[in-house]
Amino acid sequence: MLLAEAAAQEPSKFHTFDVFMIAFTILILIGVIRLLRAPQKNKFAIGFGVVSLLVFAVSDYAMLMHWLS
Repeated sequence: MLLAEAAAQEPSKFHTFDVFMIAFTILILIGVIRLLRAPQKNKFAIGFGVVSLLVFAVSDYAMLMHWLS
Protein backbone atom coordinates (compact mmCIF):
# COMPACT_ATOMS: atom_id res chain seq x y z
CA MET A 1 0.00 0.00 0.00
CA LEU A 2 2.84 2.39 0.76
CA LEU A 3 4.42 1.80 -2.63
CA ALA A 4 1.13 2.56 -4.40
CA GLU A 5 0.71 5.76 -2.41
CA ALA A 6 4.24 6.88 -3.21
CA ALA A 7 3.72 6.16 -6.91
CA ALA A 8 0.47 8.08 -6.93
CA GLN A 9 2.09 11.16 -5.37
CA GLU A 10 5.14 11.30 -7.63
CA PRO A 11 4.42 12.67 -11.12
CA SER A 12 5.57 10.58 -14.05
CA LYS A 13 8.84 11.54 -15.72
CA PHE A 14 7.72 9.97 -19.00
CA HIS A 15 5.93 12.12 -21.56
CA THR A 16 4.19 11.03 -24.75
CA PHE A 17 6.48 13.24 -26.84
CA ASP A 18 9.45 11.10 -25.73
CA VAL A 19 8.25 8.32 -28.04
CA PHE A 20 8.28 10.71 -30.99
CA MET A 21 11.80 11.89 -30.13
CA ILE A 22 13.11 8.32 -30.21
CA ALA A 23 11.21 7.57 -33.43
CA PHE A 24 12.61 10.68 -35.15
CA THR A 25 16.13 9.76 -34.04
CA ILE A 26 15.74 6.30 -35.57
CA LEU A 27 14.37 7.80 -38.81
CA ILE A 28 17.28 10.24 -39.05
CA LEU A 29 19.73 7.38 -38.43
CA ILE A 30 18.15 5.34 -41.24
CA GLY A 31 18.34 8.37 -43.54
CA VAL A 32 22.02 9.00 -42.79
CA ILE A 33 22.86 5.34 -43.39
CA ARG A 34 21.03 5.42 -46.72
CA LEU A 35 22.83 8.61 -47.73
CA LEU A 36 26.20 7.09 -46.90
CA ARG A 37 25.44 3.95 -48.94
CA ALA A 38 24.18 5.85 -51.98
CA PRO A 39 26.39 5.60 -55.07
CA GLN A 40 26.15 9.35 -55.67
CA LYS A 41 27.03 11.20 -52.46
CA ASN A 42 25.30 14.45 -51.49
CA LYS A 43 27.73 16.01 -49.03
CA PHE A 44 25.32 18.72 -47.87
CA ALA A 45 22.59 16.18 -47.10
CA ILE A 46 25.05 13.92 -45.29
CA GLY A 47 26.34 16.83 -43.18
CA PHE A 48 22.85 18.06 -42.37
CA GLY A 49 21.76 14.53 -41.45
CA VAL A 50 24.77 13.97 -39.21
CA VAL A 51 24.28 17.28 -37.39
CA SER A 52 20.57 16.52 -36.95
CA LEU A 53 21.41 13.04 -35.68
CA LEU A 54 23.86 14.46 -33.15
CA VAL A 55 21.31 16.99 -31.88
CA PHE A 56 18.63 14.34 -31.50
CA ALA A 57 21.05 11.86 -29.90
CA VAL A 58 22.10 14.42 -27.29
CA SER A 59 18.48 15.31 -26.55
CA ASP A 60 17.61 11.60 -26.28
CA TYR A 61 20.49 11.13 -23.85
CA ALA A 62 19.26 14.04 -21.73
CA MET A 63 15.74 12.63 -21.85
CA LEU A 64 16.90 9.19 -20.68
CA MET A 65 18.96 10.70 -17.87
CA HIS A 66 15.85 12.60 -16.75
CA TRP A 67 13.91 9.31 -16.69
CA LEU A 68 16.56 7.65 -14.53
CA SER A 69 17.01 10.49 -12.06
